[in-house]
Amino acid sequence: MKIFLAFMISLMFLVGCSSTSNNNASSNNTANENNDYNTERLATNSETNLNSSVDNSTQIKEEPLSAFSTKISQKDPDRQNNITIACNSLNGTIVKAGETFSFCNTLGPAKPEDGYEKADTFDSDGNTIQAYGGGKCQVSTTLYNAVLAGSGLTVVERHEHSGPVYYVEEGMDACVSYGSCDFKFRNDNSFDIKLYFSNTPDSIDVSIVKISS
Repeated sequence: MKIFLAFMISLMFLVGCSSTSNNNASSNNTANENNDYNTERLATNSETNLNSSVDNSTQIKEEPLSAFSTKISQKDPDRQNNITIACNSLNGTIVKAGETFSFCNTLGPAKPEDGYEKADTFDSDGNTIQAYGGGKCQVSTTLYNAVLAGSGLTVVERHEHSGPVYYVEEGMDACVSYGSCDFKFRNDNSFDIKLYFSNTPDSIDVSIVKISS
């Protein structure tokens, strides 16, 4: 009889432990499901907040105003390098309505620490010399002719080279030398404009566009 009672008590104990384990497992599963749900809600809320912060402002519109290209016949790699630096630095410049653009002030001096190399240019007497930034004048000349082709753009300052250049007709060039001669023009339009510069080993291309919202 005592053996039977001991067996029944042991059986009840085991059943109780099993029930407790199942309950704990059930509770753990419920907690995991709640955690998954909360994590999903956080991800959804984060995505919603991210989408709500996107700038839906009106996209800027661009309309062609003028363009000009000059051919490169000198294949000096140092000169090509200087042209590329100048074009990359000036590309995307915005000139607001009523503002005056300065080539030299926008680009800055040609310094070797900025990657410029020595290439052919003219001194004040028309002699060909080697100087840092040689080739920039073809960029300014290309821009000058694009400005002439555009409406509402007024040339404020422009200088001819002291010697002949090959990439434009005589009298159509724009010499630049930081601290001495500059090319400047004023945007007399009622709208802002944007300047695009690009170059290849064979040409320099400048385009001017009207920008509006």
